[in-house]
Amino acid sequence: MITIYYNNRCGKCRTALAAIEQTGEEYEIIEYLSDTPSIKELKAILSKLGLEPIDIIRTKESIYKEKFADKKYSNTEWLKILQENPILIERPIIVKDSCAVIGRSEDKLNEILNK
Repeated sequence: MITIYYNNRCGKCRTALAAIEQTGEEYEIIEYLSDTPSIKELKAILSKLGLEPIDIIRTKESIYKEKFADKKYSNTEWLKILQENPILIERPIIVKDSCAVIGRSEDKLNEILNK
């Protein structure tokens, strides 16, 4: 089963979903802006990505620039910030079994879909 954390207004998300559909595998779409992952779920995703919270933050978002840029936060604080402001979560995140990638490139998509 493949899970995609998805925003339908994002071209990279739509491209990733099309690639997932072509595999013929079962998949689940989580529209993370309205069905926001819990802190526990974010920790699990980050563990599968092998990343820290700061690594999945969309630093070009206006809310980041206005409220969070140039400030230091702990991983615990970032998790709370991401949970409260899901627009800051990089997308699309694709999870398959115990692995995950941020599927913004064709290489990353192929890496997870070919496992």
